[in-house]
Amino acid sequence: MILVSGFNVFPNEIESVLAMHPKVFEAAAVAVPDEKSGEAVKVYVVKKDDSLTEEELIAFCRENLTGYKIPRLVEFIDQLPKTNVGKILRRVLKDDAAEKAASGK
Repeated sequence: MILVSGFNVFPNEIESVLAMHPKVFEAAAVAVPDEKSGEAVKVYVVKKDDSLTEEELIAFCRENLTGYKIPRLVEFIDQLPKTNVGKILRRVLKDDAAEKAASGK
């Protein structure tokens, strides 16, 4: 669960909306620290089509999600970390996001 300004945001809801986009292969949503809202939504996306841009994805989310659920950060990656049975390892992604935030990237 991601807490954005006191609102509960379920990662599965964001991932479902992103999966509807024709250029998205798969996606995962995690919480990252944010000064204004406590936590913000960051999504990791595996592209199905290389022409997909961050702006296109954010615009798609604006059409299909409530304002506070729209991802603030988008990172494109080659594949999502998964368990042996195929479940997405959000903890690995969240740790990666925290590491990048701490190092200022």
